[in-house]
Amino acid sequence: MKRWCVPVVVGVLLVGAGAEAARRGRMSVKTMPPVIVKTVPQSGDTKVDPATTEIRVTFSKDMIDGNMSWVRISKDTFPNITGKIRLQKDKRTFVAPVKLAAGKTYVVWLNDKRFNNFMDVNRNRAVPYLLVFETSE
Repeated sequence: MKRWCVPVVVGVLLVGAGAEAARRGRMSVKTMPPVIVKTVPQSGDTKVDPATTEIRVTFSKDMIDGNMSWVRISKDTFPNITGKIRLQKDKRTFVAPVKLAAGKTYVVWLNDKRFNNFMDVNRNRAVPYLLVFETSE
């Protein structure tokens, strides 16, 4: 019986200063890009209450206030942001006040290839994250 060996390639996305640190072999939490560790609503949720009044996005590291990229892929799927998006005192959680509609799918990139302004306090750009959720009827 012949056995086949299939090589497996694992890819890692490194952005900005994180990529440079990796090339030099000095990886650490400080040098690597921040990642989103929690969203409310959670990405993939299909039963979000349409009365929800805010979207919360929490990063793995302290972030720069005012630097954000909430990227719209279509007018129909972008939430209606009703006020100023603010960074909480924890310096990791951004809160966007919103008005949602019932029975709708929402899609937001938090950073993407062209718009990547979410940065930690060391100016490492956050890894892009796709937030997708649906509201109940």
